[in-house]
Amino acid sequence: MATNGKVKVIPCSGMGKVYGLMAREAALYTVNRLCPDQAATMCLAYIVTGDAEAEAGIAHRPCITIDGCPKMCAAKSVSAMGGDIQEEFKVLDIMKEHKGVQPGTATALTDEGWAIVEKVAGRLGSRVQEISGEGR
Repeated sequence: MATNGKVKVIPCSGMGKVYGLMAREAALYTVNRLCPDQAATMCLAYIVTGDAEAEAGIAHRPCITIDGCPKMCAAKSVSAMGGDIQEEFKVLDIMKEHKGVQPGTATALTDEGWAIVEKVAGRLGSRVQEISGEGR
């Protein structure tokens, strides 16, 4: 689970919800494809359960959260664990820009859903670059 000094991109768990799937996929796209040298992710379950290694990995470190629903579980949990939240992304807000789009289901995204995930990941990646001081 070592994440070094990288910006932490932490999605909600959002199991059973398409917006949760979109949040997780956008985080993974960002840390694996767009910013592998500047960003890392962490499973929200470790944070929620108070895992000591997870706490050490985010405490006082720059974090970006991405939540699928208004409950904002990722943002609230990261904040409670002492993460320095630089930005809180909300899939629901991003979906307002795509009225009428059917992104998929809780287990599979449509082509439109993947296109939105890539757009979200681009925004996440831009913020990671800004926070890490590498600009785009």
